[in-house]
Amino acid sequence: MNSNDLITVDPEILGGAPVFKGTRVPVKTLFEYLENDYSVEEFLECFPSVSHDLVRQVLESRTRSAITRLD
Repeated sequence: MNSNDLITVDPEILGGAPVFKGTRVPVKTLFEYLENDYSVEEFLECFPSVSHDLVRQVLESRTRSAITRLD
């Protein structure tokens, strides 16, 4: 699965900020929550339009991308 299946970038949605596909929730919000010691479950409670599976896939994709850059 590529990031286009997970994330939408559209100038008509939040000025083109990357959002979780099918939502208006910026992807950066997830990472801000995690950086501030909130759990994924707390993020999902605040943003019910984002599914747990979508968050998992975005995090896995980000991890794979980081590992690839290290190689």
